[in-house]
Amino acid sequence: MTPPLISLVVPVFNEEKNIEPLLDRILPILKPLNYEVVFIDDGSQDKTVEVITQFAKKNPCIRLAGFTRNFSHQIALTCGYSLAKGDCIITIDADLQDAPEIIPEMIEKWKKGAKIVYAKRSERQVDSFFKRNTALIFYRFINLMSDTPIPEDVGDFRLLDREVVEFLNKLPEHSRFLRGLVAWGGYPAEYVYFKRAKRNAGQTHYTLSKMINFALEGLTSFSTKPLRMTIYLGFLVSLFSIIVVFEKVVQHYLFHSSDWVPGWPSLFFAVVFLGGIQLVTIGIIGEYIGKIYKETQQRPFYLIKTKVNI
Repeated sequence: MTPPLISLVVPVFNEEKNIEPLLDRILPILKPLNYEVVFIDDGSQDKTVEVITQFAKKNPCIRLAGFTRNFSHQIALTCGYSLAKGDCIITIDADLQDAPEIIPEMIEKWKKGAKIVYAKRSERQVDSFFKRNTALIFYRFINLMSDTPIPEDVGDFRLLDREVVEFLNKLPEHSRFLRGLVAWGGYPAEYVYFKRAKRNAGQTHYTLSKMINFALEGLTSFSTKPLRMTIYLGFLVSLFSIIVVFEKVVQHYLFHSSDWVPGWPSLFFAVVFLGGIQLVTIGIIGEYIGKIYKETQQRPFYLIKTKVNI
């Protein structure tokens, strides 16, 4: 029988210094297998494409698809899933923070029946205190708000069976929060644990603003609870206003307090407080309307400029 094809999908963006170290570690692992390595370049401005092309010319199992511009990490993964031909597809970043040495263990769990194998971080001390705790808050908060539980301490390093990938490829939405989409399918999953390492070279592409946008994307893609919370908040503010008015009436008629006419501090507080709530509410509604707008445009997920061995 023909051995199963293992596809390794690697999204890259300005990772020229990490390509060779990555291949030095993954190729010995994949060499005994029937494999392909699919690089998806997300509009790199350095020599990432040139470096990958050089390796692809020497090894036909190394493939490359390059975007015309930066479309985002999640879109690069989406492209990889559509181009990969494997019976199972493993996604991993190029910075070597995720350990490729656990790939054989992931494949073994897949062969035993798991449709999804998550690589879970058992230890991530190399990350800053801020990043570790914001990640913890992110997963706790999104699981509190979301209708779909998302595994904690897992990133985009995972193995998916061909059946799961075909399911993802059929999903039409442009807001691609893949960690949620993978969990939403409800396929049987297993875990493999590893210690997160330092980034091999370069700087992280996930700045604070990108992390916040990523969290908002995940939250609004899998729950309407933020919209419902604005209703509860409106009732709460109304109740607070009624209590304040009632308290002032009691002060005036029972205790003959002279503080019947509020001064500028209370007026200022009311205006700023209610104005802030209104802006937050409008922002939440706008986020959902923006998603609807993107879906109605029906633009392609990405545009490919470069293809090598594909």
